[in-house]
Amino acid sequence: MISQLENEITFRFLKARKNDGFLNIISIFSFIGIGLGVAVLIVVMSVMNGFRTELIHKIVGFNSHITVKPYEKKIELEKINNQNLKTISKDLILSNSGEGIIIKGEVTKGIILRGYTKNDFFNKKSLSKNFISISKELSFILNVKIGDDITIMSPSGVETIIGNLPKQKTFTIISLFESGLIDFDNNVAFINLFSLEEFFNLDQKNRNLEIYLKNPQNIEDQKLIIKNIFDDEFIYSWSDMNKSLFSALKVERNVMFIILTLIIIVAAFNIISGLTILVKNKTREIAILKSIGVLNKSIIKIFFLIGVIIGTSATIFGIILGVTFSMYVENLRQFLSDVFNISLFPEEIYFLSSMPSEINPISILIISFCSILITILVSIFPALKAAKLDPIKSLKYE
Repeated sequence: MISQLENEITFRFLKARKNDGFLNIISIFSFIGIGLGVAVLIVVMSVMNGFRTELIHKIVGFNSHITVKPYEKKIELEKINNQNLKTISKDLILSNSGEGIIIKGEVTKGIILRGYTKNDFFNKKSLSKNFISISKELSFILNVKIGDDITIMSPSGVETIIGNLPKQKTFTIISLFESGLIDFDNNVAFINLFSLEEFFNLDQKNRNLEIYLKNPQNIEDQKLIIKNIFDDEFIYSWSDMNKSLFSALKVERNVMFIILTLIIIVAAFNIISGLTILVKNKTREIAILKSIGVLNKSIIKIFFLIGVIIGTSATIFGIILGVTFSMYVENLRQFLSDVFNISLFPEEIYFLSSMPSEINPISILIISFCSILITILVSIFPALKAAKLDPIKSLKYE
């Protein structure tokens, strides 16, 4: 418990005096350093959380959440009626895929073709035979638009009198899509499932089952449920396909947290300097307090509280600053880009057109806890030093 006397002395020592100029500067720098460290940490964590969430939304937007791929036998479609599967799934789609080459004028490009039935094509436009849907990005590369024809060459051969020749087929562009992922847009196109299987000589027993979940975030538990249902097939999720990417993001986020926490630690060490100088300046007052019966533990509490108040108030200031910046980080990016005519968040590198931000209350709590804990630890040494002062020697030299 903190007594009334300890409270009054603490706030009296916190008040600035004219002869405490250098001490005030150290306290101000401690406050600003901790506050900025907390603010920067919150902004960076918010941007990285936002980037991860946006990336997940874009990845699962044009990819199945879980894919069931047959080994040798055809997928037993009766299992689709399993009650556990119906509970967790939003949509079930049969698909197949193959790799070909697009030929348009003098431009040739490798492409992954995904086949869906006309009723399953993401519940959007129907794909009939000899129609194809490509991305806007790919349409710029090929210089085509909706209604134009493109030729696709298949690695599957056709026997002719002059030998085996690769299949070629002309498709009409029926729609353009935009996933937001540049690699996906450049390398994937959609055609009718039956056209794809005919074009690539694929067997229907090799069809995959694409499962779209009601909650794609909670992927691992649902993957286990599907594994129990389709025990003879290969099961993989969007998380498995992008494991290295999200592992790298996790490592980067942790490293950034450690590096930016060092800013708070460096700023917190200023508190040691400030409190040590304060103890030196208040030697006479400490000696008088001891001589009138104030206990050592009260002296420790007083100087400990001073350090904690500086650190806690700086942390609160940093939280307010960090949350405010996180809310308007995209506006700030646009302002800086316009003023200095530079690209701070290149779309071709980060896959996103705007800087995302997601304020996570748990991250803020962790950052606040770490900041206050560091402040508490660095306040202990000066407080103990103040308690060890000998009142007789201190008054002797005053």
